[in-house]
Amino acid sequence: MAALKYWVWLAALPGVGSRVKLQLLEHFSSPEEIYYAQPEELLLTGAVDKLQTKLLADKSLTRAEDVLAACAKAGQFIVTMDDTTSPARLRDIFDPPLLLYGKGSMPIFDDEAAIAVVGTRKCTAYGLDVASQLGYELAKQGALVLSGMAKGIDTAAMKGALRAGGFTAAVLGGGVDVIYPAENRRLYEDVAATGVLLSEYPPGTEPIASHFPVRNRILSGLSLAAVVVEAPERSGALITASTALEQGREVFAVPGPINAPDSKGCNALIRDGAGLVSEAWDILGFYEGRFPHKLRRLRAALPDLPKGTDTAETTSDAPAVKKQKTPALPVLDVSRGPGGLTDDQLSLLRVLPTDAALLADDAALQTDIPIRRVLSALTMLEIDGYVRRQGAGSFLRTVELKEE
Repeated sequence: MAALKYWVWLAALPGVGSRVKLQLLEHFSSPEEIYYAQPEELLLTGAVDKLQTKLLADKSLTRAEDVLAACAKAGQFIVTMDDTTSPARLRDIFDPPLLLYGKGSMPIFDDEAAIAVVGTRKCTAYGLDVASQLGYELAKQGALVLSGMAKGIDTAAMKGALRAGGFTAAVLGGGVDVIYPAENRRLYEDVAATGVLLSEYPPGTEPIASHFPVRNRILSGLSLAAVVVEAPERSGALITASTALEQGREVFAVPGPINAPDSKGCNALIRDGAGLVSEAWDILGFYEGRFPHKLRRLRAALPDLPKGTDTAETTSDAPAVKKQKTPALPVLDVSRGPGGLTDDQLSLLRVLPTDAALLADDAALQTDIPIRRVLSALTMLEIDGYVRRQGAGSFLRTVELKEE
């Protein structure tokens, strides 16, 4: 803890850029040595000028001690560049952060197939659906999903990953104790409980516009690849994509209609060489050999259509009359167990009809499940393809249940 305060002191020192601090760490073994170095020793490194040397003469540790106390009170941790949990892939970028503040469980990022999912805040319904599905698929198939937890695409991707039970990481543009946007409080709590929130900004730092482009280098630096789901021509998500390319990361994009303003950025990325994404394995397939113990390509959630429907030609001499047959629904076999379904999901599948949509409120009444849990379960079932939304708040079942 004693050494940690010197890391906080150096990281928070104003007027001295991160590159200068990193160069000083190449000459001195630790921030503590920088703290106790004489001005002449600092100048001899060639990393600082006289003005920066004067700034480094600020030896007050009050701010650092206050930050450490705030972290302890809020249950936050600090990972410095020399910690064993510090990701090598992040340390190797051009301007890595000296430290990260965190809340939750810090994974060993170098052992994870971490994929950053980003996009515009002002997204379309198409963008939201794709981001949610992509986040779900990535997590379900073993990837760690990262985002900046902004409105729109980021939020949808994180929620999708959480629904799949995956590990998520959010890199924030303010302190990890500052919830932004405010409506993401529930998401913030879920990520902190099951994943990790990270930031290079100390507790209490309010997010401002200039923080987000700087934050993006950490988001892409922790990742193997960045995928842009939906972005207009001028979008912060494209900054993340550009930074990822500079760091040697792969960049992918989801295509959209050629006349859709919110897809112009993605379409341009694909034109310029980004990988086209229509499903999560378009990304994860590149890393399957590197993470064989993590990544697994899952078969479609629904089984193939039942065989044996009458497709044979008639042998009668009379002209064949084609019967209008209702297409058989795929069969979801739960006779040997729920197959990954929750109790709520199974109860809802039992009451949902296949020929007419049922309102979510009515499903809640029939199952005696609170509406909030009903909506959550229906969203999961919709992602898995077991139900289909019909209009506002109505759903129908798209599979036949086999329970015996």
